[in-house]
Amino acid sequence: MDIHHRAEIISVGNELLRGEITDTNAGFLASQLPLLGIELNRMTTAGDDIRQLRETLERAQEKADIVLVTGGLGPTADDLTREAIAAVTGEEPTVDAALENNLRQLFGRMRREMPPHNIKQAWLIPSAEALDNPLGTAPGWWVRKNGKTIAAMPGPPREMTIMWRNEVAPRLRKILSKQVILSRTFKTYGIPEAEVAEMVQSFFESENPSLGIYAHLDGIHLRFVARGNDAGQLLRNAGEQLDEIFGSRIWGRDDDSLEGLIGGWLGKTGLTLATIEDGTTGTIANLLSTTPGSARYYRGGLVTGSDATKIAFGVPPEVIATYGAVSPEVAGIMAAMIRERFSADIGLSTSGISQKSTVKGEPPGLTYVGISDASGEKTWGHNFARFRDPSGQREAYGALFRLRERLIELKIA
Repeated sequence: MDIHHRAEIISVGNELLRGEITDTNAGFLASQLPLLGIELNRMTTAGDDIRQLRETLERAQEKADIVLVTGGLGPTADDLTREAIAAVTGEEPTVDAALENNLRQLFGRMRREMPPHNIKQAWLIPSAEALDNPLGTAPGWWVRKNGKTIAAMPGPPREMTIMWRNEVAPRLRKILSKQVILSRTFKTYGIPEAEVAEMVQSFFESENPSLGIYAHLDGIHLRFVARGNDAGQLLRNAGEQLDEIFGSRIWGRDDDSLEGLIGGWLGKTGLTLATIEDGTTGTIANLLSTTPGSARYYRGGLVTGSDATKIAFGVPPEVIATYGAVSPEVAGIMAAMIRERFSADIGLSTSGISQKSTVKGEPPGLTYVGISDASGEKTWGHNFARFRDPSGQREAYGALFRLRERLIELKIA
């Protein structure tokens, strides 16, 4: 693999060392670096201690030419990333007039007086360039000195992510080699990760394109990274081979989302959808309703949490008494009921066990999915007992994949 640039990631914060929050920033950045042709040497977590942070930065620069730092850019005394970078570069930070003006205007728009200690967020050193933060008060730093690069970004993940995409990644592309680097992701569902790995074993013997396998809630993702002037053709060849191996079990590519694909199909055909959920904590409604353009096809959803609620929404109590609240019979009735109540073309339901204890001998994670459309009702049973979590996200994606399957059967896709 022809890689000339190496990076290290440093996550800053005592809250990370204490396990009070999970470091998602490092994982995100690690997934992005191969797309730029950058090899990751190491990921380190440092506390809010100036000596420790300075030593960590110095050690990172010995092995890498690019250092990505997240966290420690706040206004308080224990936010020490700026001070540590200044110490490593041997430069003194001063207040940048333009940054100070922007900061004061931001507080003014919030109708608040800027606290005096926030002024450190307007600091710069001579070799640093400020990185815009549209979602917070802390600008990032882009530092280039002695052939080394340090990019300091905020700790809050949404601030870090947008700064990476808008500010850091574009700058890295400019200083990297001119080699063409392309990537493509193929998304599969319904096949265990180990089996997927066996099916694509031959690809691991190739350095170009290289292959990574990642497990997600919406299935197993296969990401190829190709380099060189023929990178596009290499990815096309890989895609053709994967189509032969997996066929219809590849449901999406690159930035495709399951809810987005379903919404696109519904939007094109003019069909509408309504949902009712038990055991998935409203996850399906959230995924659908936050998809751009969903108001055209998503009528809305209901979330149930008890037998009484299901009965109030129209499930006959005798059906629950006979078959149980978590059953294919109840799931089918729920789907038909929500379709009728919301005057939708399609009704989608989930009826699952979300508690830690079993229900009538059935384990947590057992979920029935119901779909009602003009052709009638269909139900499926899923058991996510091994992967059960209180949010019900796996169960929600399982239901959406059943909806995708049904739409394909109806030739709507």
